[in-house]
Amino acid sequence: MRSEKIQMLEVVKGLLKDKSFFLIGFRAITVAEFSAFRSQLAEFGAQCHVVKNTLIHKAAEALGYQAVAEQNIVEATAVVSGSDDPVAMAKAIKELIKATPDAEKKPRVTVKLGFLDGKLLDAADVAALADLPPREALLGQLLGVLQAPASGLVRVLNAKLSSILYVLNAFSEKKKEQAA
Repeated sequence: MRSEKIQMLEVVKGLLKDKSFFLIGFRAITVAEFSAFRSQLAEFGAQCHVVKNTLIHKAAEALGYQAVAEQNIVEATAVVSGSDDPVAMAKAIKELIKATPDAEKKPRVTVKLGFLDGKLLDAADVAALADLPPREALLGQLLGVLQAPASGLVRVLNAKLSSILYVLNAFSEKKKEQAA
């Protein structure tokens, strides 16, 4: 292989290595639409690069991603990768698909596949991932679930202490009435 090809292969391996990534297909998308998409991805540290399908196959084989290497990837392909938040990347792709319909209301951008935590995702899985709440909301929900038992215990203990105080207070009031 020529040195230029080896360099390009290393760049593609860098896009795919130790990250979640998505392969999207596109046709007749304008430069302005693609630039806006890249700007949206840059906001959370992701990037999008148009890559030859053969380079994707070779990079996947070199990295040991056999599930990706075995896929029949055809037509124009872009790799979306680089973020620690795959949900945000999936949401951005979903927005691009909605924003770029053609005359027959078919999207000009499609999800070919996704790769997350060593597992291959199809277009439906990526759409389901895009429908998840944002990471912060999920963390808030998790925190609420983790705090629920402790706060319930505090309420129960507080109720028991309060009931004892009400009994003692009522007894004290009764004693005052009897003394008077």
